[in-house]
Amino acid sequence: MQTVVLVLIEVLIVIGLSRLVGLAFRWIKQPLVIGEIVAGIMLGPSLFGLLAPLFAATLFPPATIPFLNVLSQVGLIFFMFLIGLELDPKYLKGNLNVAILISNVSIIVPFSLAAILSLVLYPLVSNANVSFTAFALFLGAAMSITAFPVLARIITENNLQGTRLGTLALTCAAVDDVTAWCMLAIAIAVAREGSIAKAIPTIFESLVYIGLMATVGRIFLKRLATYYRRAGRLNQWVLALIYMAVVASALITELIGIHLIFGAFLLGAIMPKNAGLVRELAEKTEDFVLIVLLPIFFAFSGLRTQIGLLNRPELWGLCALVLLVAIAGKYFGTYVAARIGGIKKREASALGWLMNTRGLTELIVLNIGLELGVISPLLFTMLVIMALVTTFMTSPLLEWTYPKRLIKLDVVDEDQQEADIDLVVEDNAYRILVPVANPSTQRGLVQLAVAIALNHRQTAIVHPLSLIEISENYAFESTPVEADRLIAQRRDQLEELIQRLEPVATRSYVHPIIRVSNNVARETAEIAVLEKADLILVGWHRPAFSTNRLGGRVGQILTSAPVDVAVFIDRGGERLERLLVPYSANIHDDLALILALRMLVNIDTRNLQILQVVPDNQVKNELSYELQSMMKQLPESVSSRIEIKSVEAPEPIQAVVAASENVDLTIAGTSRAWGIERQTLGRYTDELAIQCRSSLLITRRYSKVTSHLSSILSFENIEQPAA
Repeated sequence: MQTVVLVLIEVLIVIGLSRLVGLAFRWIKQPLVIGEIVAGIMLGPSLFGLLAPLFAATLFPPATIPFLNVLSQVGLIFFMFLIGLELDPKYLKGNLNVAILISNVSIIVPFSLAAILSLVLYPLVSNANVSFTAFALFLGAAMSITAFPVLARIITENNLQGTRLGTLALTCAAVDDVTAWCMLAIAIAVAREGSIAKAIPTIFESLVYIGLMATVGRIFLKRLATYYRRAGRLNQWVLALIYMAVVASALITELIGIHLIFGAFLLGAIMPKNAGLVRELAEKTEDFVLIVLLPIFFAFSGLRTQIGLLNRPELWGLCALVLLVAIAGKYFGTYVAARIGGIKKREASALGWLMNTRGLTELIVLNIGLELGVISPLLFTMLVIMALVTTFMTSPLLEWTYPKRLIKLDVVDEDQQEADIDLVVEDNAYRILVPVANPSTQRGLVQLAVAIALNHRQTAIVHPLSLIEISENYAFESTPVEADRLIAQRRDQLEELIQRLEPVATRSYVHPIIRVSNNVARETAEIAVLEKADLILVGWHRPAFSTNRLGGRVGQILTSAPVDVAVFIDRGGERLERLLVPYSANIHDDLALILALRMLVNIDTRNLQILQVVPDNQVKNELSYELQSMMKQLPESVSSRIEIKSVEAPEPIQAVVAASENVDLTIAGTSRAWGIERQTLGRYTDELAIQCRSSLLITRRYSKVTSHLSSILSFENIEQPAA
């Protein structure tokens, strides 16, 4: 019983640490899986065992290791089933001939280099009882593999699934995945039997089983798809039968002589790819597997990773050589084949970095090799480092090679491509970016953006921005197929929102942007720069102003976005005719007044009241020089609708609240303390957000360089003499 309690404590620590380290790696734009692998290594002799050897030996005694092994093997079985389940034939579309060429060359080149490297490594770091053939085959398979699950998530997170590069990478990775697993199966058979000749029966039995599963097994599974179409859900009995089939298939491939993971992968691969069936089966399976069982596998791998074995310069030199061969073989094999296939240099280079992703799949391969005794603990450690480095470098090198500004120029969808081209033509347009969290409830937010942006004097574009946040980097919801479904669903919701905007003529100026993201605030700021937005208009969704703190995504956007930002608190009013600007002469109030003037110029029925509240015994604040110049340029038709009112009051907030009862929209700048208190709007603005009787727009100015009004005033000055 004490052993069981200790195992449960280990599981508790593993889950908690893997989540924490995984989140830290997500913060630096790395896949969650890298953080979880690092967390597993931290618990092993490489860190925990080095810093506190006695405590580590007490927490992870030898008696508990078999329990962790069993749990990790169960996790691997169902994870491989999920990988097979997600291997959708849709990925094998477009440029299949080129993809097969690239995939095969990207396997042959690193495999050949690994075989040459084996001549150096075999006498130095191999086990004495393993044959050179098995060693070379296994090292070649380890160097050649691409982690399809991690690569698919990287493509989704970078919104590449709708581009030529993303489509080609997915196709190459899918072909590569199947080929590499077949190579690994052969390597395992040779390792277990001792030679290629003795492994031939095992290989033959494997082919027979694959053939039976692809024919007879598929017939039975088609009935499952038919049942799902009728029932519309998976009940527990059906789910139990599927899980039994997964375990049975794994046992069969283990008995054949390859490995149990192949049976689970094969069953997932031949499952009918009914969208609803795959989604429900994945969602019911992955949470427990990814949160509990897979981190245990990482911890089990970490306990076997001993970075301390690399205790001499020459061993680190060998590790560097392994890393160099792995990167160069995969990158140049992919790059050369892509160039031969007619792919441009930049795309070929980006594809080379993507195919270098090894991640979790590599770790599975390495654990099999260590378990079979094909590789030694020393080589295992070198290859784990290689897997981490090659996966870690993928995202930054991809972003460097293929920046986001090029992604929208590489869209496969013709309709979307035409829309993007239209937007590029209007490069000098006034642009407002509107993050929309819930399209069904934020019509007022988009309507306000239209009111600020659109007029007959200057071209303007409103971008409702919908970011679909994914919480995990290898959960089913972040696969490209599922991401495309979610994007299409969100696009329909935004189109419904646009069709409710008034007047009808304004709808053609509203162009939604939909992206997948794992960090909404950061992505919003990046898109604002990419789209050259003049203003970010964001809605406030929480009653957290009452705490006098500005947290959550709204606060993150305010503090990080390198453009002007306005926060809209919607009180539900439809009209935007009567505007109020409380003015106290700071740069944020300047922005509030400038936006109000823009709205005034846009529609000739609007009226503006500028309220200057003067505390007792103080001098009234004058308008800034910039605003005075702009006010002088306003035509009579606009300036006649502006009222400047001064009142004396001990507390400005009460005067502003009283004035807000008679207007439709109050526009106020953040208080002077903004630059000091980064997570608060300041006492005055926080109280106004709570007490204001009208809808409220709170403005934060980023730079005085941004002009929201000068281009309109230039038109007014041209038109004025003819009036």
